[in-house]
Amino acid sequence: MMASSTSGCDRSMDSRKRLPQRRLHNLVDFEHAGHRYTAGLGFFDTGELGEIFINVSGRSGSAVEAMARDAAILTSICLQHGASMETIRHALTRNTDGSASGPLGVVLDLLASASDRPPD
Repeated sequence: MMASSTSGCDRSMDSRKRLPQRRLHNLVDFEHAGHRYTAGLGFFDTGELGEIFINVSGRSGSAVEAMARDAAILTSICLQHGASMETIRHALTRNTDGSASGPLGVVLDLLASASDRPPD
């Protein structure tokens, strides 16, 4: 068990960039490692990714859903505190072929490949 600090508040919490109350939110369905996922993506007014939600179809309450949801929550916190999507994406585990090892990496790869395409 870790000891808690009583010396004051966490200063990093002061720098959180808040998402607007009304914001663009997209849903992305994808499959990874035999599971079907739905990711909800929320964006800042600038168009930058600001939050991610991940659910596993038919696996509500399962360990695989808990891990995916926890990864998404931590990613959302990082994005709102200034980490870039690319920094997070490149920090995630990769398979030997370079593909993402987990569902969060798959979502971020899908977003990266979509942003690399020229606009319609």
